Amino acid sequence: MELELTSLIESLLFVADAPVTPAQLAAALDVEPQAVEKALEQLDQDYQRRGLRLQRKGGRVQLVTAPEAAPAIERFLGLELSSKLSPAALETLAIVAYQQPITRAQIEAIRGVNSDSVLRTLINKGLIEEVGRLEQVGRPIIYGTTFEFLQYFGLQDLQDLPPLDAEE
Repeated sequence: MELELTSLIESLLFVADAPVTPAQLAAALDVEPQAVEKALEQLDQDYQRRGLRLQRKGGRVQLVTAPEAAPAIERFLGLELSSKLSPAALETLAIVAYQQPITRAQIEAIRGVNSDSVLRTLINKGLIEEVGRLEQVGRPIIYGTTFEFLQYFGLQDLQDLPPLDAEE
């Protein structure tokens, strides 16, 4: 008995240790990328009623647990809720999320304070990462959010971020 394409893709996403591109899935299964995209859409619909979700960012996709299941998962795994973020970390993370890609200097211009420590914390927690460097003097690091950021806040995609209110 041969598995359907959606089942094969689900299996690959389950064993993948990092987000993958649809092209990688297509190559592994020797199918057209369009067929993979169609199967991913089907899986995404199926998962809306289940405990799993497809998470997408930057052309990559991964299988994650439903954000609504987080409390039960934390209890089951014995995870402490010590991963709370400070107000400064939340402020910085919001700036990165909405303005990315962004440099430390740009973040500090918005916040009005040194952000080295808070950026280190967010990098250590895996919520932001270096996504490149600016082509200017000093080649400053450009930061962006990670897949872990999406998981932490229960988002499937950056487009799920709430809209910013326009200042009156």
